[in-house]
Amino acid sequence: MYAFTFERPTSLADASRLAAGGGKLLAGGQTLLASMKLRLANPEQLVDITAVRELAGIRREGQSLVIGAMTRHADVAVSGDVRAAIPALADLAANIGDRQVRALGTIGGSVANNDPSACYPSAVLALNATVNTPTRKIAADDFFPAMFTTALEEGELITSIAFPIPRRAAYIKFKQQASRFALIGIFVAQFDSGVRVAVTGGGNGVFRHKGLEEALTRSFTPESAAGVQVSTDNLSSDLHASAEYRANLIGVLTQRAVAKALG
Repeated sequence: MYAFTFERPTSLADASRLAAGGGKLLAGGQTLLASMKLRLANPEQLVDITAVRELAGIRREGQSLVIGAMTRHADVAVSGDVRAAIPALADLAANIGDRQVRALGTIGGSVANNDPSACYPSAVLALNATVNTPTRKIAADDFFPAMFTTALEEGELITSIAFPIPRRAAYIKFKQQASRFALIGIFVAQFDSGVRVAVTGGGNGVFRHKGLEEALTRSFTPESAAGVQVSTDNLSSDLHASAEYRANLIGVLTQRAVAKALG
């Protein structure tokens, strides 16, 4: 292992200062440590934020559920507050990776990394969440410009994510069996103002599908989703699946997600 310095702040102020000074934030380490082992990342300073207690926790604020950035996937999965307010979010967390990944991985780390096949970005986008940092609030629609890219500025860290509570929602993914990432994942959320549908695993990062949203806003039924033609434009084609296969999965999984949301 090459040389680097290691810091473990215990306050948000110290963590922010170290990040602003060029330190690489270490949350759950599920992506960063693997990248370092493969020599794909070579940070000169690691800033372990696992001891910053104010970054973890789950609370209800009015009609929103606020989850601290350092909250583990396993904690989201079993939280009574999450299960009561947005059960689809608890279900999503319970099926990320394997037990070890869920015990170490964090919601803030996943969202900040923005892997194009990760589960959490679809929940953030479909639920129209707000990503909070020490200095500002970022709307979900503005947060994910491209794969492994976010609206975060250099040295900026996520403190929490606020999820509006929908009327109903559901998440379904078709897993890559080796990695357990989503070959395609669909998060559907129905609000009084309409329906939002987010797709992960399909291409250059998470995205909303306007055609499915419009159809499901008119009629929130599997049959309505089945009537939407899903284009292969901008969908990935690789060793795991062709663009045509992914397009078919988007349609089928959306129908299943709607049926799941309807109970």
